[in-house]
Amino acid sequence: MNASEMFDLSGQVAFVTGAASGLGLAMSEVLAANGATVVMADVNEKGLATVRGRLHGADLKVETEQLDVSDLTLLERSIAKVADRFGRLDILCANAGLSAGPGPLTEQGGMAKVDLNRWDELLRINLTSVFVSVRAAAAEMRKRNYGRIIVTASVAGLRGERMCGYGYVTTKAAIANLVRQASFELASEGVTVNAVAPGPFLTNIGNGRLHERDTVSAVLAAVPMKRIAHPDEIKGLTLLLASRASSFMTGAVIPIDGGSIAI
Repeated sequence: MNASEMFDLSGQVAFVTGAASGLGLAMSEVLAANGATVVMADVNEKGLATVRGRLHGADLKVETEQLDVSDLTLLERSIAKVADRFGRLDILCANAGLSAGPGPLTEQGGMAKVDLNRWDELLRINLTSVFVSVRAAAAEMRKRNYGRIIVTASVAGLRGERMCGYGYVTTKAAIANLVRQASFELASEGVTVNAVAPGPFLTNIGNGRLHERDTVSAVLAAVPMKRIAHPDEIKGLTLLLASRASSFMTGAVIPIDGGSIAI
């Protein structure tokens, strides 16, 4: 199998959450550009309409679905519906997530400032919806003994992180072990489960604070490459994990962070 064949996704079907912008949009673009039919799900219906028109204009096979992943029943049904409609589900990108706001380095008060209602919301969206997505996708992939599950974790879940809130780092740390646990169960069934662990990217989660001078300076000081990534820079790793090229990779949580985890 040559390189083009290894990365060819023609005939495959993908489901991507949080797909209207940022990393989810970049993931959707690279999957569709390499032949997959991509169902892009997001709570932002207007954003989906905008990107759908642009991607259709580029002759990419994408469909969109307005979906709030905190509605766990609807989320599970949506994944099953995609598999039923197309007769298969090959790729899941469980990407949707929320920020917990600034961490103890950039806001006084630390854990005393944590809102427990927001904490519960973060658990439901950042963690429970990911588990439900993985479970629903795995049920479909097992039928064909093939699948690629990609979860968006974070380097903030691999270490203590002074600039991210408690709920965010806690849920992202849990996701990393969820990926490892699911990989054990599915490894013998042709389904791989891996996570991308981004560092600072220019996405909707971080954009508000990444335009503040003090925050940018603190971020850059923690990144050996001395810059913040563009969402397009997630595409190469996404394609690797979604393709046959990663056939012997599972249970991995892979930093894509400009070297910050190495410090």
